[in-house]
Amino acid sequence: MLSFMLFLCRFYNWATAAPILLCMQVFNQMLPQGVIDQLSRQKMPPQSRGWWFSWRRRSLPNQMQPVTNTKEYVEETEESNTERLNEKIEDDRKPSLIPTQTRPYRKSLRLTSEQIKSLHLKSGANEVVFSICTKFQGTCRTRAQIYLWESTDRIIISDIDGTVTRSDALGHILPQLGKDWTQPGIVQLYNAIYMNDYKFVYCSARSVGLAEITKTFLQSVSEGGFTLPPGPLLLSPTSLFAALHREVIERAPERFKIACLSDIQQLFTDSYPFYAAFGNRPNDAVAYREVAVPESRIFTVNPRGELTQELNSSFKSSYAALRDLVNVMFPPSTSHSVSALLSQEFSDFSFWRDPVTSLNKEDIEDVS
Repeated sequence: MLSFMLFLCRFYNWATAAPILLCMQVFNQMLPQGVIDQLSRQKMPPQSRGWWFSWRRRSLPNQMQPVTNTKEYVEETEESNTERLNEKIEDDRKPSLIPTQTRPYRKSLRLTSEQIKSLHLKSGANEVVFSICTKFQGTCRTRAQIYLWESTDRIIISDIDGTVTRSDALGHILPQLGKDWTQPGIVQLYNAIYMNDYKFVYCSARSVGLAEITKTFLQSVSEGGFTLPPGPLLLSPTSLFAALHREVIERAPERFKIACLSDIQQLFTDSYPFYAAFGNRPNDAVAYREVAVPESRIFTVNPRGELTQELNSSFKSSYAALRDLVNVMFPPSTSHSVSALLSQEFSDFSFWRDPVTSLNKEDIEDVS
């Protein structure tokens, strides 16, 4: 290895030798010769006699031959420059092998309608696998889920930090240490809402790098034999430090939520899909209002588990208390169940009264 490094120091400068050394250290393989030749053409200066650190390049006088005739040296330099210029002109006149018009490509996170149809999705969650093949790392795969819902489905938005958990900061740390730090009563409330045919979306300003940890946490939350309802997990597609800077320094996590939820809202062209939303900060309420969530169904929870309404600040409740009113606040979506709740049979006028005796025509004639 030492002789190889001395070889690099002797024949390559640092800009060329650094990728070769890095490849040897990380992947234990040599760079392809074509890549090395390309680096040499781009990074190596012509007739370089300096240090292999390009930023400390210096000439060595004792290795240079003395110039006896300045005039001959200048003429020779001019002739060599003229030859290089002629070669450059001839190369430019040659037809290029690269086509002049290439098809433009643009990176996108959105699939077209034709691409979505080709997936043959079924109703509910559909597992997909993204894979990429590299020479050094082989095939890398990551798994995700695509949810297919009806245009008439009603969606409940739920924050995670401070809403499912009792606080923001400790909600990141304590679950990793095996400590239950979830809000009491939230699992049973969410399951009761889910049983009334509502869909759940978990939206958080966490970085997408915490996706696996966040999914594991949501799946591990349990209470009374129930777990949180399934649903897509939406995280910020930025780095961990960018997400922390936006949430802790700038204190503006609503920017990501507004953009993310607005994209989902645009998928439902004929209706407003978001029925209710749960959060723990005023920023959450701002984001929910921007995507047309009714203010009467925007709930904010504090670390003590007390629920308040955005429209009615005097409203005080909890997850457990709201569970008892779930059929009133979140009525079932089927028409039969809704009509049963609104039926006149159970109104104050008819429920406490004795039924009226039915009379036929013969009974009326006997009385008369």
